[in-house]
This record gives sequence, structure tokens and C-alpha cells, in this order.
Amino acid sequence: MYRTRKRQRALSCCKSPRSTFLAPHSSFTCYDDDVWTEIAKYLDGKSLARLGMTNRWFRKLIKEESVWKYACLRDLQVPALRAVHASWMMLYMSAFDGRHSYSYRQKEKHIDWMRIGAFFFESPMAILMEKLVVPKRIAQLYDDPQKAIQGYGGCVVKNVKTGIWIVDLQLVRCPVCNLNTCEGTMQTLDARHAELFLQEGYRVGDWDYVDIGTHRVDKHHTAASGAIFDLKHVKSRQTADVLDLKAWVGKPNDWQPKARIGHYGVAVNTNLQPNEGISVKYQVMRSGGASEPAVSIRISQQLI
Repeated sequence: MYRTRKRQRALSCCKSPRSTFLAPHSSFTCYDDDVWTEIAKYLDGKSLARLGMTNRWFRKLIKEESVWKYACLRDLQVPALRAVHASWMMLYMSAFDGRHSYSYRQKEKHIDWMRIGAFFFESPMAILMEKLVVPKRIAQLYDDPQKAIQGYGGCVVKNVKTGIWIVDLQLVRCPVCNLNTCEGTMQTLDARHAELFLQEGYRVGDWDYVDIGTHRVDKHHTAASGAIFDLKHVKSRQTADVLDLKAWVGKPNDWQPKARIGHYGVAVNTNLQPNEGISVKYQVMRSGGASEPAVSIRISQQLI
């Protein structure tokens, strides 16, 4: 993820020597807290870790929450937050240490993945779609999820945990059978709240995904696509930019997955070769019972 930086001369002094190039009466030191805190904000996670290994003073410096908050918001490219319920340092690590949802469970089914990015839920309402077009009558998606999915290819999920959501695109083996030799694959748009991996209920397996609806089409499908948006911003200019398919969807003979992400939502599209249809599954994970907030959402497409 990061390129190796050219090795620089290491700082080896343990005291705070005065700079030799400043005026004699200057109070600035090479280890001025405010200056180095600002410098640290422009380093990536790996560089921050290396800086912390220099000596005790720098180790203490990089523990500043403001440094990691700046790094998180910068690298995830999301709007600033007033507060989170976890350490910014831990949030950064869980977002950029290479882990994804299949790292915890179903490793044997996992094939490959790619990080799409992150977006922001400002409201607790999400709209899920398998067609990359906003429905003219969104009120129809408020019905029973299964009914809305079968009728309109999408639904509204209520009580979503607000904040930063991280999105990956997963490629997994077909879940219909348990054969490792099965060549069937499934594409999954996998979105999760940024704090999910830090929650004990998730790590021990108490929280799991629940199917909320399935849509099956028994005829050739040109593409496997899906989108997740903050319902409050579904008709905003930013959402329109994400759904501007001409700007990012590949040509018909381009089989590589493509994705587009904005401040309040994400969309993905993979052109398909001749097939006999597709099955789309919608899943939601909540932090406990059915009345608890949704902390992860999946839209999976499987060829049939």
C-alpha cells in the first residue's frame, strides 16, 4: 500500500538541542511539540510508526489523538467528525492494517478483495440498490425489505449507525456448496462502520449477518452492480456524480470491477460475460438484537 521512502539520516539525540540556524534568542527547539505535531499530521501510518521508534520523545508525540484524527480523515477522505467512540490511532490501524471482514470468518471462502474507500452516514437511513439509478418513487422502498427488493431492486434500511463507513469489494467462492473445488464466484459490496473491528461483539462472533431480501433474475444480466447511499443525500449533487456511469463504468468488453465513491455513498459495477441470470442478496449486521443499529451492509451478486 505504501512505497518505501528513501532512507534519511536518523535523529539520534535524546535531549532537545537548540537549532543552530535560528537567532540566538529564539526559544524554538528541534523538538518543539507544536511544530512536530503539525509535521506528524502529514505522515502516513507507517512513517508515524517509524518516527515513534526514534526515541521516547517521539513515541509520546505520535500518541497525540489530533495526529491520528488528521491522518484518518485525510486518508479515508471523509468529512470531519466531532467525536468517535474509539481511539483515532486504533481506528487508523483497523482501517489500514490489511484486515477485512473475511479475515475474521469464512477465510476458506475468500478469494480476493480491493479497498474502495470510505464514505459518511450523516443520517441513520440507508438506501440500497442493485441498479445504479435512483428510483423516482423512493417511498416504495420503505415497504417490507423483501417485497421492495423483489419489486424494485432495492430497499431502505433504517437505524443505521452514523459516522464513517469503510467499503471493500470482495470476491468469494459460491456459498451454495462447501466444495473448495467449486469454480463459482460471488461479488460482494461490503460496507462496515469504521469502529466495527474494535467491537468485542463482532470479534467473538456474537454479531452476524441477517438476510433481508433476495432478488433473482433468470436471464442474461449485463453487469453485477450495487450501491449504498445515505438516504438524506440520495438526491444530492455528490450522489449524482457517483451515479454518472459514463465517467467510470468500463466498456462492455472490460471485465475488471469498477467503483466510485463519494462523501455519502458508493457504487460498484462489474460487466459480465454471457450468463443465465444473477441472484442478488442483501444482508445487514446489527450490533446485537433487531432493534440495534446496523453496523455492516452487504450486497452480493452470484451468477446462476
